[in-house]
Amino acid sequence: MSTLLVWLRNDLRLGDNPALAHAVEDADTVIPLFIWAPDEEGAWAPGGALRWWLHHSLTRLQERFADEGSRLILRTGASTDVLDAIIEETGADGIYWNQRHVPALDERDAELIQHFDDKGLSVTRFPGRLLHDPEAIETTTGGPYHVYTPFWRKFNKLLNQTRAATPPLPAPEFEGTAPDTWPASDDVSALQLLPEARDGVDWADGLRATWTPGEDAAHQRLEMFLAEKVHAYDTARDRPDQDGTSRLSPYLHHGELSPRQVWHATHEALNGDIHEDAESFLQEIVWREFSYHLLHHYPETDTQPLKDKFADFAWVEDDEALERWQQGQTGYPIVDAGMRQLYETGWMHNRVRMIVGSFLTKDLRIHWLEGARWFWDTLVDGDLASNTMGWQWAAGSGADAQPFFRIFNPVSQSERHDPNGDYIRRFVPEIADLPTKYLHAPWDAPSGALKAAGITLGETYPMPMVDHSDAREQALDAYEQIK
Repeated sequence: MSTLLVWLRNDLRLGDNPALAHAVEDADTVIPLFIWAPDEEGAWAPGGALRWWLHHSLTRLQERFADEGSRLILRTGASTDVLDAIIEETGADGIYWNQRHVPALDERDAELIQHFDDKGLSVTRFPGRLLHDPEAIETTTGGPYHVYTPFWRKFNKLLNQTRAATPPLPAPEFEGTAPDTWPASDDVSALQLLPEARDGVDWADGLRATWTPGEDAAHQRLEMFLAEKVHAYDTARDRPDQDGTSRLSPYLHHGELSPRQVWHATHEALNGDIHEDAESFLQEIVWREFSYHLLHHYPETDTQPLKDKFADFAWVEDDEALERWQQGQTGYPIVDAGMRQLYETGWMHNRVRMIVGSFLTKDLRIHWLEGARWFWDTLVDGDLASNTMGWQWAAGSGADAQPFFRIFNPVSQSERHDPNGDYIRRFVPEIADLPTKYLHAPWDAPSGALKAAGITLGETYPMPMVDHSDAREQALDAYEQIK
């Protein structure tokens, strides 16, 4: 009788889970296991919003395993110690897991493989997080890509050699795979993932109102998006006042949905007719692949600029300015709306992510790492590869980055992408009664309009913390010093 452990990490699903599916095929007994070991993830241990999501995702996954006649064992502690203990308790013959493609964890995995090899225990790893092998897609000169468009072209050229070419695996059937005695499991509450109230306020209330974690919810969102929204995606995705994006990123991050499932569901829903809007959506899935491609080849970029010259950039250290940005009190409504959306819901519209990123790194000239760390703690989709690439893109220091001299004007961006002010009114209610023509720049509103809306600038809503034109010139001057 053979027994396999299936170590689940960021792959909290039953469907299209290669490690789980192959274990059920290969072994008589299968023991699914999740280990909570945040210290092993170093500086990028899951932040508060990620932990909230993980609590609910694990709860739902345990329910799904139970419904299928199996169990998900939860343990806390160092991965090596926990795995050694479970192996001793169960007499397991081997371990299956899916690769995560995070540099620090890949190094840890290599050490674990050696550890178990020394013990004569087999470890088998499976691809499941990405559609492509980061080592398999290369430029014509044999190196990694630095620009997205040629990466997208090569990805499509090699499509039949990627995981996108094969259909997703069905959820396995667990009948007959339970051990005679299940090993003990911690309760999910023992992982202490849920945040404590701050100043008497339930910090997670907005997360609960916005999201439903879990594999079932992931597929429901995907189906709804493909049925109702993908046909207008190319234009609606730039409108934060509309629900025009897929909002699948937290499900992809936690592995409740695989990119292969998204890829095939899109083609099936459209009967293979991938129109312009659908292609734009699939390009975003491949943009995620590109971010992992870069992190794989440049593992230091989670803390260091990809472009070396930015190591000498004159970043400003200003704790007060950083805090005002974090709290959505900059005096620029579109920036404040985005930061408040982030704190309330654990998510921010991608167009607004670009705006607030530009504001932090260029108007305030605060290091992009400060933004990356804040996002990491507050995003339910805090994915290291995507977060790193997004912030280096905003700062101009990464691959395929916007040029540093492209500095978003928060007023014109607001007028263009939130033309009726609905997004601002939702998240900055203290200025909601201003006429739309003044909403994007309240400091330009006449005193009568401010009074009628109950606004006293500097009291009920802040004056702009910087003058954008002046800040832009100072940022360009700083860039000249390294250019």
